Amino acid sequence: MQTGHTLFHAVHQLSRQLTKHVNETLEPFGLFGAQWSVLFVLKTKGTLTQSELCDYLTVEAPPMTRNIQKLVKLGYVRQVQGTDKRTKQIELTKKALTEYPKWEQAIIEMNKKLLENYPTELQNQVYHLLNHWFCQIKN
Repeated sequence: MQTGHTLFHAVHQLSRQLTKHVNETLEPFGLFGAQWSVLFVLKTKGTLTQSELCDYLTVEAPPMTRNIQKLVKLGYVRQVQGTDKRTKQIELTKKALTEYPKWEQAIIEMNKKLLENYPTELQNQVYHLLNHWFCQIKN
């Protein structure tokens, strides 16, 4: 019989393995998983403030700042002054939009490989369980 401790340990270990696979997949592009998360969210949700990115990705401000600075240096995002002088909008550059399909395809291929032995029904069950659990924890 598993305990809450062993369940959380298993989830943590799975998370670390997934992060490792994402980092290995993105290494040829000079990116890491944390940077991919920012790029993915900006591509799917559009321009956001740093605070909105932090909230959505559940990341503290200092590591988010480092990731954004690195992405700016790589030419993949830019910071645009918002209407409120205290905030900057973070948006993808044309360079990022050009490169994005390559990154996304690499991640899609990685996902397919990792899921190849799991039937769609099981994938859907796991997705719904994790999503439900996430929503309970977040609220």
